[in-house]
Amino acid sequence: MVPLMLQLAVLGAALAAVALILISFVAFITATEMPHLHRQEDEKFFLNARGQREALPSIRDSPTKQLSVVVPSYNEEKRLPVMMDEALGYLEERQKQDPTFTYEVIVVDDGSKDETSKVAFKYCQKYGSDKVRVITLVKNRGKGGAIRMGVFSSRGKKILMADADGATKFPDIEKLEKGLNDLQPWPDQMAIACGSRAHLEKESVAQRSYFRTLLMYGFHFLVWFLCVKGIRDTQCGFKLLTREAASRTFSSLHIERWAFDVELLYIAQFFKIPIAEIAVNWTEIEGSKLVPFWSWLQMGKDLLLIRLRYLTGAWRLEQTRKVN
Repeated sequence: MVPLMLQLAVLGAALAAVALILISFVAFITATEMPHLHRQEDEKFFLNARGQREALPSIRDSPTKQLSVVVPSYNEEKRLPVMMDEALGYLEERQKQDPTFTYEVIVVDDGSKDETSKVAFKYCQKYGSDKVRVITLVKNRGKGGAIRMGVFSSRGKKILMADADGATKFPDIEKLEKGLNDLQPWPDQMAIACGSRAHLEKESVAQRSYFRTLLMYGFHFLVWFLCVKGIRDTQCGFKLLTREAASRTFSSLHIERWAFDVELLYIAQFFKIPIAEIAVNWTEIEGSKLVPFWSWLQMGKDLLLIRLRYLTGAWRLEQTRKVN
């Protein structure tokens, strides 16, 4: 009996090893190169408040604003106005209190099929193109790809990622700013503050089905086991980066869709960029693009591929990379 059990255990271990080797091989040979940073011609410009085309700046330029807010948007004509009203209301009031505070909001329309760009452009006309700019991508790239395009067109010393649904209360940026400042001194001027919903986990578990709760915990385990240690909530779309940290991480990013946050933080930890996780207020907003089971399955696959492709050398992190 014992020899049989031992044989089965050895066989199981051997099969697992063979499966891992095969998956690693597939991950290696199917690894694509880093998505091109090249912009299509229409993506090199934005429309000013008068409807005239102007060239977009580059993250390689010296910053001219204190804060850039990048808002990735895909079919968000209905939810975007609520978020923009809150964000711009806060930013305008802050500027009144402190005239030295300067900002810009960059809405990146990720190839929407609705009127997202037109809705966003109304804010450009109201506040001026120095404060609100709309980048309309020719085709859908994915959330990570859209944010990257906005980051590379930003002018801020600090860059905030903020979701178009307005699930996070915008004034919580002050919590992220404090968290960022508490990380000083910043190595090479690089630091990241991540908004976190981890403190709301007990409440969310109580409202979710057992299946969705199991998926959530499974995803958290895979993130911790495969990619990112020490960050409980990698997926919150409210993140504040120094300009240097944004340039370094987004220049090395491969994943452009839902799991891009995990690779972003994996890259940050590889480069030893200090990261703070800060609790923020968060409200679930109707209209989520995530389909629970299939989205979690896709992200789980991406997590495994991220880890294996870096381990096998299919993807490599370089100290610097040219941004086009």
